[in-house]
Amino acid sequence: MSAEYVDSYYSRTVNRDRPRQRLEGDVEADVCIVGGGMAGLATALGLAERGLKPVVLEAHRLGWGASGRNGGFVSPGFSLGEQSLVAKVGIEDARTLYRLSEEAHSLIRSRIDRYGIDCGPIQDGVVIASWFDNADAVRREVDFMRETFGTRHEFWPREKVRELYLTDRYHDAVFSPGSFHFHSLNFTLGIADAAEAAGAVLYEGSPVVGHRLDGDPKIVRTDRGTVRADHAVFCCSGYIGATHRRLALATLPVATYVMVTEPLGNRLADAIRAPYAVADDRFAQDYYRPLPDGRILWGGRVTAFRDPPAKLAEVMRRDLLKVYPQLDGVSVDAAWDGLMGYARHKMPQIGQYQPGLWYCMGFGGRGMCATTMGGELVASAIAEGDERYRLFEPFGLRFAGGPLAPAAAQIAYWWYQARDAMRR
Repeated sequence: MSAEYVDSYYSRTVNRDRPRQRLEGDVEADVCIVGGGMAGLATALGLAERGLKPVVLEAHRLGWGASGRNGGFVSPGFSLGEQSLVAKVGIEDARTLYRLSEEAHSLIRSRIDRYGIDCGPIQDGVVIASWFDNADAVRREVDFMRETFGTRHEFWPREKVRELYLTDRYHDAVFSPGSFHFHSLNFTLGIADAAEAAGAVLYEGSPVVGHRLDGDPKIVRTDRGTVRADHAVFCCSGYIGATHRRLALATLPVATYVMVTEPLGNRLADAIRAPYAVADDRFAQDYYRPLPDGRILWGGRVTAFRDPPAKLAEVMRRDLLKVYPQLDGVSVDAAWDGLMGYARHKMPQIGQYQPGLWYCMGFGGRGMCATTMGGELVASAIAEGDERYRLFEPFGLRFAGGPLAPAAAQIAYWWYQARDAMRR
């Protein structure tokens, strides 16, 4: 395990930790990509597969941020939610956008096979369990998804839910049989290997300190070198910092938290009797999945303030026990935090800011499919003139609030928590 990755289940079980070199001196490329997470690497692979030469600049390690420390859920769709998406852009464009995320979902599976990416075991099935005693609402959601988007969603009655998940917190559920979960850091590094083999050049430890993006070529400077390219793509999301002011002003970095328990052995069946990933339907949701060695990987909590709670492991353990009190006494092996990038509209930010300057970021809590989708859209736009990225123009780069954004977002989060409690 590399000490440069955050201490997590993923870094402790990474298949291969192969550092890349820093950028030293001046290089030329067709495209310079800023950010070596899933969005940047998906863009690089898409470009390299199309015959272009991309260079990726990562300030830390590839997959160091949200791409390598998340829940590992892979599901089509967006953080905005499908009913809100239809209300915003109309049913036809909503179907097209959702179909793009489904195509990315399929592309992830095909790339795992094509490039032999060891990121398993891959377990199909994601359960959205309802905290609220309203079976009709859950059925309506299933019917809406099946009729509007042609999904294979299933309604699970509470009797079935409580046979598999031994808690009185849950009522009915939506089951998505095609969604799956996997080892997200191993997948991200597998995509990095595939992009490199196809001709991409990947640099780590190369933070961007300046750029000149108005003219041609685009010039991006690190602390030790310079990249000159016809195009530049920013894929920084929650870790954008001061890298690009306008994109930063449209991004709200939100902190979230994950833990992994000790191996539970036979005690796992006292709480969980199915291999599926689970999330609940609150705004302030928990999400979790059983791991192959009998641990539970558990995520949740959101804050706009970046410092993790004191005694994070114990805070997360208490969240687990609120749902499964019968697991009292279970210890936590690791707990960690990370930043997601949210836009005010809760949709990905994908587009061309000015000729030759692109952005692909802001994937919120639904990033694994959406980052692959965004990478493909930007790569096909640059290489082939594909204009499907314009489907995201109705959302754009809305101002996220500047210095006051974290406080406003935190207040909104507390309000949603209160609303969840009132609904229950």
